[in-house]
Amino acid sequence: MTESYAALGFLLGAFLMAGGMLAGAALLRVRATKKSPLKDTTYECGEEPVGAAWMQFHARYYLVALVFVLFDVEAVFLFPWAIEVHELGRAGLIAIVSFVAVLMLGWAYGVRKDALRWE
Repeated sequence: MTESYAALGFLLGAFLMAGGMLAGAALLRVRATKKSPLKDTTYECGEEPVGAAWMQFHARYYLVALVFVLFDVEAVFLFPWAIEVHELGRAGLIAIVSFVAVLMLGWAYGVRKDALRWE
């Protein structure tokens, strides 16, 4: 019971701190003092920008990025299981096999629909 009060107090304190900072910045009218043309340029790690800042990427680029994130998340869920594999026993094995099976079904569906083919 005390843990829930501690979590609630922490959450309330976080909201009060964030709200207080926003209210303080609004009251003090914190803003930049000088308008500089340098602020309107694109920042590329200290290098001079080359080409236009706004360019279109092919939609498949985002699809590949999403698949990469999906399999990274899968790996994040597999590491704790691999550490505790002996303690989890048969139930843990069944759970992780079903988890990987669902992900592989989604991957197979994407391959079957040619969603991952780069043209």
